Amino acid sequence: MAFPACAQTQAISSSASTASAAPITKADVAEAQQAWGEGIVTIGKAFSEGDDYTEAAEAHIERFYAYGSHPVLFKPTLAAEEQFRGDFDGALSYFVGGSIDEDNGFAIAPYTDVRWENEATFVDSDSAMAMGNYYFTRTSGEEVKVEYSFGYVRDNEGDLKIVLHHSSLPYAPE
Repeated sequence: MAFPACAQTQAISSSASTASAAPITKADVAEAQQAWGEGIVTIGKAFSEGDDYTEAAEAHIERFYAYGSHPVLFKPTLAAEEQFRGDFDGALSYFVGGSIDEDNGFAIAPYTDVRWENEATFVDSDSAMAMGNYYFTRTSGEEVKVEYSFGYVRDNEGDLKIVLHHSSLPYAPE
């Protein structure tokens, strides 16, 4: 399943084209998930230590999301008024606060770990989808359970990039 490229997509070399044509595997998805979680921890650590956490968040978004090359469908957990973050600035605001009033900086909480439990991972050679629960460990040691669905494609360099990120807190009946 190929996704249409945005206008910003640049021409790619034949070696990059070969790298991006490699089939995605479940191991690739698991590796991307682990690295994404480590990136969330890095953002919070930068905030806690007085380092440039906005720069850490920008690097995280650039590394893991396909903004600029593919449409990105991003529905963050703690978004109610402005539910969807279809551009880089909206994602940055969610992770560290900023341009959207309801954003308090999810990634600066901080968290000490992110653990993934995939319910299933579906791979279709040039794209992948994973769904399950991930757990964010607070500095107190408490885990926060969040439900997620992530979709991935390869970029021109062959790296996995997120094109779908939907997360929500589990249903809590009153």
